[in-house]
Amino acid sequence: MVGLFFFIRASTKDRTEQVKLMTKESVDHLLSQLQTYFTQRAYHISSVDPQHQTITFEGFVSPSWFLAIFLSALAAIGLFCLSFVLSLLYPSLSGFFFGLIVLCPVAGLFYWKKSGRVEKVLLEVKSLSDSNQLQPNDIEPQNFIIVTAHRDELAQLQQADFLN
Repeated sequence: MVGLFFFIRASTKDRTEQVKLMTKESVDHLLSQLQTYFTQRAYHISSVDPQHQTITFEGFVSPSWFLAIFLSALAAIGLFCLSFVLSLLYPSLSGFFFGLIVLCPVAGLFYWKKSGRVEKVLLEVKSLSDSNQLQPNDIEPQNFIIVTAHRDELAQLQQADFLN
């Protein structure tokens, strides 16, 4: 039950990570592509800092029906097992213990209320030629993007074709 409790609680944990992506695209072209990409993924621009070349996108991430039902089912199984063991130890209270199973939807409700939130994506574009990290053998200057976002969003971004 302790493991199940922490598993349900971890389902709403913030999983923000940071990744650096290399590209040979120009900064302006790269920013327009990223803006189009995140707009298609239901994000909107919340702030722009041209001096530091950063853009912040925001978008509402809705909770998953499947995960809410799955967590409720796991809670039902866990509460049933706990009720069964307690009813063997205290047979006179078995009706009360099995009544605890009606609490299983609380797990899905907890997930649903905590996981539906506004997610932020922070983009920072830097040029290697600006930071004097250009190698002597490099013909074209490269740019890199520092993206801070949810790890699932980062995985989708890395699979996008325009970063190759």
